[in-house]
Amino acid sequence: MLGRTVRLLAQLTRQVAVVQYPTLSRSAVRHLEVVQVGAARLMLVLITDTGRVEQRVVDVPVDTDAGAVAELRTLLNSAFSGVKLTEAGDKVPDLLETAPQHLRGLVATVSSTLLETLVEPSEDRLVIGGTANLARGSALDFQGTVSPLLEALEEQVVVLRLISEVDAGTVLVRIGEENAHEALTGASLVTVGYGSPDRALGGLGIVGPTRMDYPTNMAAVRAVARYVGQILAES
Repeated sequence: MLGRTVRLLAQLTRQVAVVQYPTLSRSAVRHLEVVQVGAARLMLVLITDTGRVEQRVVDVPVDTDAGAVAELRTLLNSAFSGVKLTEAGDKVPDLLETAPQHLRGLVATVSSTLLETLVEPSEDRLVIGGTANLARGSALDFQGTVSPLLEALEEQVVVLRLISEVDAGTVLVRIGEENAHEALTGASLVTVGYGSPDRALGGLGIVGPTRMDYPTNMAAVRAVARYVGQILAES
C-alpha cells in the first residue's frame, strides 16, 4: 500500500515522494502470534494496529509441546492486546508473576525476546519514489547541485528526522535554508502526517526544487495523506 502511495504522490506532483512507514512508537499491539518452528524453537510475531510486523526467534526447551505454545499465545494476547508499545515493556515483569505455574519456565525463557520485540523495534524506514523527477529541475531551481540531495535521500536518516516532525492533517513547508541540514538547503520539503485526526502514525511528503507549484503540491500531499489514513482506519 505504501509503495502504491509513493508512486501516486510522485505522479501527482512530479517531484520526489517520500512516505514513512508507520512508527512503532506510536502503535499499539494488535496481536502476538507464537509459532513453533522446530522442536526447540519458537517464533514471536508482533502485529501492530498500524499493520507493522516484527518477528524474533527464541530457543526453548525441547519438551515444549503444542498445548503449551497455544497457552502461551493466549496468555500474551490477554496481557498485551491493545496496549501501546510505549507501555508494553513495563508489563513483561508482571507477566512472569501472573503466569500459571506450569508456564512460568516457558514465559521466563521468552521474556527477554518478548521485551526486545516490544521495546527495541527496528528503525523506521522510508519508501521513496520519483527520484528521476530531480533531473527535470535545473541547478537554479535547486539553488545548487542535486548531488548532496540525492545522498541525503539515499541515507534516509536526515529526511526521516524532518518528515517525522509532522501532525496529522497539518501541511508543513520548508523552503531552501529553512531546512536545517546542509544537503537540503537547496530544495523544498512539503510534508504532512497521516493517520487519524488526533494521532499521526507517520509522515509523507515531497522533495523538490524551491521553484515549485506550492498550492497544487500542498493540496496533493494533503489528499494523499487523507487517503492513506482512511485505508489504515479500514484495515
